[in-house]
Amino acid sequence: MGIVRVALLQMASSGKDQDANRVKGEEFCRRAAAMGADIALFPEMWNIGYTFFDPKRPDERDQWAVQAVGEDGPFVAHFRDLAKELRIAIAITYLQKWPGSPRNVVSLIDRRGNLLLTYAKVHTCDFDVESALTPGDDFAVAELDTREERLQIGLMICYDREHPESARILMLKGAEIILTPNACELEANRIGQFRARAFENMVGVAMANYAAPKDNGHSVAFSPVAFAGEDGPSRNTLIIEAGEAEGVYLATFDMDEIRAYREREAWGNAFRKPRSYGMLTHLDVRPPFVRPSARRQGDYNLLDTPQTRPSKLTQSL
Repeated sequence: MGIVRVALLQMASSGKDQDANRVKGEEFCRRAAAMGADIALFPEMWNIGYTFFDPKRPDERDQWAVQAVGEDGPFVAHFRDLAKELRIAIAITYLQKWPGSPRNVVSLIDRRGNLLLTYAKVHTCDFDVESALTPGDDFAVAELDTREERLQIGLMICYDREHPESARILMLKGAEIILTPNACELEANRIGQFRARAFENMVGVAMANYAAPKDNGHSVAFSPVAFAGEDGPSRNTLIIEAGEAEGVYLATFDMDEIRAYREREAWGNAFRKPRSYGMLTHLDVRPPFVRPSARRQGDYNLLDTPQTRPSKLTQSL
């Protein structure tokens, strides 16, 4: 049938209590498996409940950093064993040990317990306490086989989805469904952005957020199939949107329908003009977008010319 079921694990965490988070995460994975899920998707940085430190207290930063866990450590190993037992894939999130500062990652584990891919958040929120993280430097796609299907899975995390390049690169690398752990308020504008990522790239998208009161829930999934049939009318691409409460919310993707749509419609990589997009990879930043806290990969200029010199406002940010 080509059906893939993604369980959005919308949970409230126990903060820095990693043992409690591990136990609760296992409980929700078991519920997802009982519901027939093929993939269980966690909200962002689950091992410590997306907790940080007070930037005004530098001494707290070291205490926070020591909570990071390794890809080959017991926290990830626990969910590898669980995936193998339950025969479902698990996208588990955590603060990862890394030379220098930790990373914010999601590891995709297949139903045999194999670790297929660990992705580190590229678009860290450098305007906030996430500037303490080491950003990732690439997007990757992994082939995942479920009980009924073999498909290409892409990963992005929270603020990544607010940059259209993230989903676009994943589409170009072959992603058919993009999984997105999240930790922020999901209101109409951010949900609208996420819907657009599915439509413009012709990929399925699924996002798991924290339940209220930490965030506001609204874990959500969209199909890319915006038109029913070759000449059919427009349709709502929403698969599921949760409320604010904890729960396991199942998003069902029809891969046969999605693939047929991708083969015939005009978006994705069908009619792009990449020769005209060179400026997308420029490292220069012009006002009004100059932010001293922003980090670019490698060296870059802020184009400090009479026409583009940062204003007093941007210099004070």
